[in-house]
Amino acid sequence: MPTSAKEMKALGWDAADVILFTGDAYVDHPSFGAAVIGRILEAAGLRVAIVPQPNWTDDLRDFKKLGEPRLFFGVTAGNMDSMVNHYTANRRRRSNDAYTPGGRAGARPDYASVVYTNILKKLYPDIPVVLGGIEASLRRLTHYDYWSDKLKPGILEESGADLLFYGMAEKSISEFARLVQRGVPVQSLTNIPQTAFMNPEGESYATKVDWEALEINAHEECLKDKKKFAANFRYIEEESNRWQANKLVQQVGRRQIVVNPPWPPLSTKEIDQVYDLPFTRLPHPRYNGKGAIPAYEMIRHSINIHRGCFGGCSFCTISAHQGKFVVSRSEKSVMKEVEAVVDMPDFKGYISDVGGPSANMYRMAGKDLELCRQCKRPSCIYPSVCKNLETDHRTLTGLYQKVASFPGVKKAFIGSGIRYDLAFHETGGAKKDEGNLEYLREVIRHHVSGRLKVAPEHTSDDVLNVMRKPSFELFRRLTTFFHSVNRKEGLKQQLIPYFISSHPGSKLEDMAELAAETKELDFKLEQVQDFTPTPMTVATVIYYSGYHPYTLEKVFVPKTEKEKLGQRKFFFWYKKEYRNSLMQELQRLNRPDLEKRLFDAEQQPAGNKRNQSKRKKPKHHKRR
Repeated sequence: MPTSAKEMKALGWDAADVILFTGDAYVDHPSFGAAVIGRILEAAGLRVAIVPQPNWTDDLRDFKKLGEPRLFFGVTAGNMDSMVNHYTANRRRRSNDAYTPGGRAGARPDYASVVYTNILKKLYPDIPVVLGGIEASLRRLTHYDYWSDKLKPGILEESGADLLFYGMAEKSISEFARLVQRGVPVQSLTNIPQTAFMNPEGESYATKVDWEALEINAHEECLKDKKKFAANFRYIEEESNRWQANKLVQQVGRRQIVVNPPWPPLSTKEIDQVYDLPFTRLPHPRYNGKGAIPAYEMIRHSINIHRGCFGGCSFCTISAHQGKFVVSRSEKSVMKEVEAVVDMPDFKGYISDVGGPSANMYRMAGKDLELCRQCKRPSCIYPSVCKNLETDHRTLTGLYQKVASFPGVKKAFIGSGIRYDLAFHETGGAKKDEGNLEYLREVIRHHVSGRLKVAPEHTSDDVLNVMRKPSFELFRRLTTFFHSVNRKEGLKQQLIPYFISSHPGSKLEDMAELAAETKELDFKLEQVQDFTPTPMTVATVIYYSGYHPYTLEKVFVPKTEKEKLGQRKFFFWYKKEYRNSLMQELQRLNRPDLEKRLFDAEQQPAGNKRNQSKRKKPKHHKRR
């Protein structure tokens, strides 16, 4: 797609139908949202141009260079919320940006969706502007913004956009474009699923007769009462995850934000059509010689086989954005992409990942979809695996084997996080259960690049319950299983567990227990993660309000820098500089048992380096 007036002229265009603005560099790859939306609109017969990372600080020439589109502007902050992209869990400015050539920081503004939209509305007041992407999607209603430490209204109020597309927007944008092309005024398009809009108080609008309205606490009420804000979230999450949902209505001043129900999940045929679009799988030539784009380097030789996640972890935004119903590509579509990767000139034989939001949810769905249509559980696997969920891993194992044996492929790695609670789930069927264990053996034997990544997140049952994660006992079982396979196969691989400190519900004593538990399993943890509150998660609602949205009971939240550092230090119990302060904390907690487990020389492991875990700091919680 063209990014300049010169490129448009070369195509013989005098104007574009749609112009997209994105906070990311333009990479024509199905992992980059702006590219997907652009290709969808292009397939509908529209002329689409894209302006990546426009300069918002000068005379705004980037916002003017392509002129007015015939139909509308589309705006996205990019593949990440701009604030998560810019700041660490301690609100320190990051020095790099993975979505910019050379990893250079500073190519997008804070709150990019709002900044871009405000500029476009000022320059082109008569041209519709629509919002999409994860930043807009997760800020569609009243939300807590960690970086300003404020409760903010839905992003439509701040940005002035005409319409918001939430979640994965292929069907919504296609329907919107079809109607706009027919001349339907944008202000009349109030009945498209998976969109949100502002409506003046008391005014009627077009809607579908079977959409019931669920009115949640007004923004102003949430500002006055944190418990009302917490109470809202239960309904927001439930309606976001339902197959047949209600529309949500929230009062903001003298207007209402109306959030229409989502579309039903895409079919396999529909998601295959997305991946069949003519992506070049390359950054735009404008970036030649400007340095690699780190986010692209990570995925250039990877294959995404499904979307959505039914884990429902309370700190994670995936189900809020992609939905809890997993949509899987066909084997034919996956293998077609494998062939495309193998044909890339720089491919050396190694596929970096065959996965998705979670590695092992491919082709998993309800056995009886009618039950799924009535369900409003936020997770299909917490507090226990749903009896209606098909957890058979044998199809996925077979797919791995086909990818790995494709001519030109030397190795196909699994880089996505594995839900070991799914692999260990006992279905009652001997062949199926053995097939699930064989999946783990297949991964360990053939698809690990020396390290297998998993996410137990914590060891305390109380904290894990707040997180909606399985018992730590399952991780113990995985550790035994992993080392057993390694011994049998003559391998020397590492198991890399991920943990979070300062999560709502986590007390200092819980972190001390975590330190002792992981020490006794012979792990030395490094570069682990502090909890970062991001919009539209259960954990963030608890962090801000102090209440669990499903029970409205109080939950302990470590908030101060002192509390956070105190928890984080227990990850590094083995460092000499922390020894005295940690011993003092354990004495204050009256836990001589934990002091002995951590610091008694006779209790320390012999120093097996097998499990010394090093981890790069992730930018946001997307693990499963």
